[in-house]
Amino acid sequence: MSRVGKIPISIPNGVKIDIKDNVIQVKGALGELSYSFLPGIVVEEVEGKIVVGRTDDTVPQRAAHGLVRALVSNMITGVSEGFEKVLHLIGTGYNAEVVNTWLKLTVGYSHDILIEIPDFLTVSAEPVPRSKGSRIAVQSIIKVKGISKEDVGKFAAEIRSCRPPINYNTGKGIRYADEFVKIKPGKSSAK
Repeated sequence: MSRVGKIPISIPNGVKIDIKDNVIQVKGALGELSYSFLPGIVVEEVEGKIVVGRTDDTVPQRAAHGLVRALVSNMITGVSEGFEKVLHLIGTGYNAEVVNTWLKLTVGYSHDILIEIPDFLTVSAEPVPRSKGSRIAVQSIIKVKGISKEDVGKFAAEIRSCRPPINYNTGKGIRYADEFVKIKPGKSSAK
């Protein structure tokens, strides 16, 4: 039995769940999500909790058991609380701003990068006042919010891929707020 798959999922107040024909729909205060799971995976609502099981012990069923439980749990969390990823822009002259339905990044290239913001996500960019004494100077903070953990993570990764952090010198680039970048010494400091 999957250790993750056998844990029941509690349903918070204000969340409605509908399970029909291998499709689960979750409705909450922030929106609605649906997922169609594989045949052989059983999702039931028992005493105010969601229980995920499987019909047999084949390898694909065992692999999907924990996955489906984790996805359903993320759906319930998403429609009740939502998900958020925070990114920091670090580097002189780096800037981010939201222009209509686009995120405009100025990250050291000869041109600005425009990324279209999907309708189902909320993106905000705010400059950070300069603080003295800090070795790492965060220029802007980008916040990506949404109800789907997958969509929030994909869009945040797309933003980060425009200028990943460099581990030499200052560590400038775009990084997650909780990401640690180890700064390496350059070639000249090895002498």
